[in-house]
Amino acid sequence: MRPTPAITRIPRRRSLPIRLAWTVIVVLLAVVLGCVGIAVYVGWSLTHPDRQKLSDSPDKLGIHYHQVEFQSRTKDVTLKGWFLTGTEPLAGMTIIIAHGYNTNRLQMSAQGIKLAKSLVERGYNVLMFDFRNSGESGGSLTSVGYFEKHDLLGAVDWVKARQSGDKIGIIGFSMGAVVALIAAAEDPSVAGVVADSPFGNLKAYLEENLPVWSNLPNFPFTPLILNIMPRLTGIDPNGVDALSAVDNVYPRPVLFIHSVNDRSIPVTNSEAMYNKHPDRFELWKTDNEGHAKSHAADPQTYEEKVIDFFGKLK
Repeated sequence: MRPTPAITRIPRRRSLPIRLAWTVIVVLLAVVLGCVGIAVYVGWSLTHPDRQKLSDSPDKLGIHYHQVEFQSRTKDVTLKGWFLTGTEPLAGMTIIIAHGYNTNRLQMSAQGIKLAKSLVERGYNVLMFDFRNSGESGGSLTSVGYFEKHDLLGAVDWVKARQSGDKIGIIGFSMGAVVALIAAAEDPSVAGVVADSPFGNLKAYLEENLPVWSNLPNFPFTPLILNIMPRLTGIDPNGVDALSAVDNVYPRPVLFIHSVNDRSIPVTNSEAMYNKHPDRFELWKTDNEGHAKSHAADPQTYEEKVIDFFGKLK
């Protein structure tokens, strides 16, 4: 009787390639999920920055003031600030100061309280306040202009109600400059704007410059953040568009101030807006280092230009 021949098993040649394929898929999935997680964390941090506490007050400079609070025009946030009374209130104008991203009404990088003092000494009333999620105001989200527009319009409403007859001017820094232009475009009671270091359009700006704020490589994180965060926060970057807004500010005057050495928001942003209406807009290009620091670099010249600008609006 012949022995039963042994069964020869054919090796599974596909098993190794399949395992490798699955390994690659798992690794890629982990990388994608990791990038998404980082993008969400950083995007959330950028829209929920820690508040900067107030470290100064007008009384330290001998300025008469009182505490104020009012509602954003959308009535969803209570905002707090100071109303500084002009030493010779003959100017007939109240100037609102709109601060930048991740700071407060003091705008320390620009020595905002000293700028306010110079305005008060010339007879101007000054309203300094904190945007939502800043300083002492309510709210928990910083939208880089999208919702802050309503805060500044609430400040305009407060001035119109309490200082009836006063003309209204606005000085804005960085994000606050963008908000000032957008708010002025919507409310004709704003007589003129000083826009210090604004960007033109938030989406276009972030597509090129988000790594400056996120400290992440542009790809893949910028597209991820810009696609994910609007869904989580309700912010529409296309809705923060000062470049278009200036057409509705015109023919009211705007003074743009921007350093040619600004690495956070390039001076080309202000140039693009100024060039749309150079017959009514002014552009003062400074050469100091840093972002929105032109007042701190040369207070005397800065104050003279600002006071001259508002003096023409009386």
